[in-house]
Amino acid sequence: MKEKLVQTAKRTQLVDTDQLVRFLEENQGRGRLDEVLLTCPYFTEEAVLRLFAETLGWEYLPEISDRQVPPEFVQNVPATYAQHHHLIGIKPPQEDGDGMTVVLSRPLDTNVLDNVSKMTHLPVQPAVSTRAAITAVIDTAYQQRTTVIEEVAEELDAQNLDQLVDEASGSDDLLDVVNRPPVIRLVNDILFRALQMRASDVHVHPYETRLQIRYRVDGILYDMLSLNKNVLPLVISRIKVMAGMDIAERRLPQDGRSTVRLGQREVDLRVSTVPTSFGERCVLRILDKSSGVFGLDELGLWPDDLKKLDALLNRAHGVIFVTGPTGSGKSTSLYAYLNRINSAEKNVITIEDPIEYQLEGISQIQVASKKGMTFATSLRHVLRQDPDVIMIGEVRDVETARMAIQSSLTGHLVFSTLHTNDSAGAVTRLLDLGVEPYLVSSSLIAIIAQRLVRKTCPDCKTPAQPTAQELGELGLGSLADNHGAKFYVGAGCERCFKTGYRGRTGIYEVMLITEKIQDLIYKHQTAGTIKRMALDAGMQTLRMDGARKVLAGLTTVAEVLRVTQADL
Repeated sequence: MKEKLVQTAKRTQLVDTDQLVRFLEENQGRGRLDEVLLTCPYFTEEAVLRLFAETLGWEYLPEISDRQVPPEFVQNVPATYAQHHHLIGIKPPQEDGDGMTVVLSRPLDTNVLDNVSKMTHLPVQPAVSTRAAITAVIDTAYQQRTTVIEEVAEELDAQNLDQLVDEASGSDDLLDVVNRPPVIRLVNDILFRALQMRASDVHVHPYETRLQIRYRVDGILYDMLSLNKNVLPLVISRIKVMAGMDIAERRLPQDGRSTVRLGQREVDLRVSTVPTSFGERCVLRILDKSSGVFGLDELGLWPDDLKKLDALLNRAHGVIFVTGPTGSGKSTSLYAYLNRINSAEKNVITIEDPIEYQLEGISQIQVASKKGMTFATSLRHVLRQDPDVIMIGEVRDVETARMAIQSSLTGHLVFSTLHTNDSAGAVTRLLDLGVEPYLVSSSLIAIIAQRLVRKTCPDCKTPAQPTAQELGELGLGSLADNHGAKFYVGAGCERCFKTGYRGRTGIYEVMLITEKIQDLIYKHQTAGTIKRMALDAGMQTLRMDGARKVLAGLTTVAEVLRVTQADL
């Protein structure tokens, strides 16, 4: 084989022949030839694999599509086997026969060809590709597989809780379902299907006669699976074991967290259990680390709002509040703002409960109320750390609100969140908490209210005409006023799981605190008066911004009406 490789190198010039000969002589007897050559510092992995492919008369594949992977391979070859040996089976689009090509990243690891042939009951032929290309396809192909959760649930009757505890492991790969006890396979499959559907939460909800599994996808809860009530203690105990919780304690609420893997993806789970009349109820919040932090221009801000916000982020001091109900994307927006202003010249510190994403170059503090580390006490210490920008996860009491405002008056830019329905409501909330009007009026520079709306699925988007009443509610007037405007709805397809929606975007209400609004705050005016003044100054309300996005074809009239309330 060595001589053949050298001859191929001379003929093709894929690698330097002299370097090849010298390296082979220096590493004589160190191991299998392909593994030794792939550690050679002189040649790239691609060059070595192309050399082997040319020598052996095999095909070298620079890219592989997950669509080429046949279902026979995914169903019969365990994901762990494919990952361990770095191989994948494919059928080129034009191939009609029964055979399959097995793509290897180690050309001389030929024993695996026989094993794959036995597992799939298909004749195989070899090809080569890089380890990175194969690994990426393995993850994608196995994520597409369908899971039959109901079949696994039927196997649970004989499951033993002692065995369940013994089987616990720190970071499970959800693709690994071979030879696992039924309850572990069931929970893994429930989480796996949740990730396939882009769910943000999984609800394990016990009823009198059944166990209901529900997923929250794009903000809406869907019933996905009904199981026998008998499996409840097993499923809850398995989730508790994963999250490091006490499986013997069933009468008190508990919180925990866990990390699972989906191939190369790391996914954080935040777990909460509470006792109910029909057994323990569990909710798992899914935080996909691989999705990363959104950029400011990815949030869905309209160009003029984006321009206003960009100017605000360059201010040296002041308070910016982001408001909205739970699940309206406030934390995501705050992370995007911090990412935009994060630089070596600025000292950025956050106080969060909990820390959802790690931001490089930013110091993040986790609140621990049980140990006395509240938002207010943390903020007091943060001010001694010479910060330029401070982010406070949430203002819950007058002490935190007052300290945040006073921090801005001493030369800091402060970001925080409040739970109010609109931007003007945040002012009255601060005043109701007990913060003095003069402090609020002198420190606030902007309040941004936001909601999340589901985006129309691009694959099944079809034109539709809303009713005159819907247009009127949205503030778009009659059909005649919108002559030429196109409105869309999603018909429902496989990609959007028949919902007609895929993904979400934000709608925003950016209220800049002008001198006139400062005067109204100082005089303790109502939210309605402040909102009317902001509208006169050119503010677009949540519903107005939603209407712009409907006209742009991003979402539907019904969706904007669902998440916004009527303007004044």
